[in-house]
Formats: sequence, C-alpha cells, structure tokens
Amino acid sequence: MTPAQELLLSRIRDVPDYPVPGVTFKDITPLLADPVAFTALTDALADFSVRHGATKIVGLEARGFILGAPVALRAGLGFIPVRKAGKLPGATLRQSYDLEYGSAEIEVHAEDLAAGDRVVVIDDVLATGGTAEASLDLIRRSGAEVAGVAVLMELGFLEGRRKLAQALDGAPLEALITI
Repeated sequence: MTPAQELLLSRIRDVPDYPVPGVTFKDITPLLADPVAFTALTDALADFSVRHGATKIVGLEARGFILGAPVALRAGLGFIPVRKAGKLPGATLRQSYDLEYGSAEIEVHAEDLAAGDRVVVIDDVLATGGTAEASLDLIRRSGAEVAGVAVLMELGFLEGRRKLAQALDGAPLEALITI
C-alpha cells in the first residue's frame, strides 16, 4: 500500500451496524475534514482524469458531488452532476437500473453532455456497480464517450467490478483503495 493509500484508509471510519445490523458503513467524513487527506484524494482522482483525456467529470449523487467537483476544478474540467430522477429542472436524459429490491432512476441535463465529450465518472464507493453502470449507459446515450471510472474505494466482495466489466467496454476503472 502506498503512503497516499495509507493516509486515505486511515481517515475512513468504520461504523458498525449502520444503516442496518450486520453492515459496516465506511464513513468518509473524517477524510473530507482532513485537508491533507482530501487534497491527496482530489489530486489522485484529477490525475486519473487527466491521464485518460477527460473533458468532463460526472459526479454521482450524492458523495460523488463532493468528490467530483473539486476534481473537475483541479483538472480544469467541467463538472456534471448525475442526480436521482426528478431533481433536475428542464430537459433531462433518464436511465433506470435495478437494485437488490426494486429499481431506481438517475438523470442528467440533456445539454450537459454531447458528442466529443470524454467523461470520467467519480464516486466514493464502488459496491454492486448498479449506479455506475447506469451512469455509463446515460453518458453513452448522450453521445459522449466514457473515459473511465474512478472511485475512492471498492468493496471487492460485492463484485461491482465484474458487473461493470461489460459496461466499461475497455474504459479503465480505478479504485484508490480496495476493501
């Protein structure tokens, strides 16, 4: 593990039995509160985005907004929020996806992404991969290209990477920490 990874991991707090008994929630708020750790995270995600030729950053609601906006600023790129359905005014593109018990929808402003854009998706955690996969579908439907996906941490035991493999279609996936 690199010193940067050790720093990031040391600032992630485990919260047992949240949101339900038996689940250990990975709380990133201590990392966000530490300017050295937050800067290291922002720099690493911005470097990934620049290396892969991104022109826009998509942040997935809600913690992807917190991480994606400073990454876009650091990399000199535009930031596009992908929201839960019904949260954006005006014309949107909407994508539905399956959850463990039901389904959900995400959307983006129709005019925010276009042909020629190379988009990196930023989020805090890759778990089962459902939201990330839906965002890749949404990006491609807009005419833009997926440049990659970058997350702070991947919960490897949930096999989100395997689920995303086909949707990535060769685009890179980088997790700074795998648990």
